[in-house]
Amino acid sequence: MLSINPTMLPRLDEIEEDLLARRRRAVAEDGQGEIEGIELTLNFLRSKREQTSRFQRVGTVDLGLPHPRPPLTTL
Repeated sequence: MLSINPTMLPRLDEIEEDLLARRRRAVAEDGQGEIEGIELTLNFLRSKREQTSRFQRVGTVDLGLPHPRPPLTTL
């Protein structure tokens, strides 16, 4: 899964503003296919923003370093 760096959240806001302007234009020009594509992109963008905000609240999880197993000995 692709994660977004939280410092990029303002850029997502800019992208959303651009998409909303494109959707308004598509509505004015009756471009139904374009509107549907923009809606899908807006939904994806908003879910990524929510996911990034959720990850910020939770923080990172330290899984530790794996420990190598000792070699098996045969008798």
